[in-house]
Amino acid sequence: MMIASLSVLFFLGLLLAAAIYSIITFNRLQSLRNGADATLSQIRVAMKKRLDTIDQLVDSVKSYASFERQTLEKIIQIRSGILSAGPMELAKIEGESRGILGKIQVVAESYPDLKTSETVINTMNTIRDVEDEIARQRYTYNNIIQEFNTMRDTFPSRLIAAGMSKLDYLSFEEDELRHAGYYTGDEEEPHRPEVAWK
Repeated sequence: MMIASLSVLFFLGLLLAAAIYSIITFNRLQSLRNGADATLSQIRVAMKKRLDTIDQLVDSVKSYASFERQTLEKIIQIRSGILSAGPMELAKIEGESRGILGKIQVVAESYPDLKTSETVINTMNTIRDVEDEIARQRYTYNNIIQEFNTMRDTFPSRLIAAGMSKLDYLSFEEDELRHAGYYTGDEEEPHRPEVAWK
């Protein structure tokens, strides 16, 4: 009789421990998903801020150089879709906004007065600060996604996360590699830079 009641208590304790573990794991997964959503929203806001600043830069530059209507319309189009964009769309928006910024920088380099203009310098510094903010937020987002996906893929938390889909990483890798000179877009994969030792 005593052994039977101890077995029942042991079994109930096991059930209670499993229930507590399930609740804690589910809540952690939900917390990670919510954290990812919040961080993604912060990235969207920072990217919109960068586009607004690029728009200000265009206003500063267009008095020196004629800007195509397409560039201005592209900024407006990108800005309007940024707040509802998911990770994949944000990567595309990142590439487009960096392309526009690159064109503006080329124009600024062509005009010495423009290059030394305090307004242009301040605006470019603001853009750099916003890009640093985007990089920090992207790092945080990807860390959250990594933890969520790891919990989702490993046992025993995998049992609790069975109905949850994997979350996508936010990757602007191609743009970063291109910016560093490792990727030109012509090749299929990034290449290592050639180093000549003398």
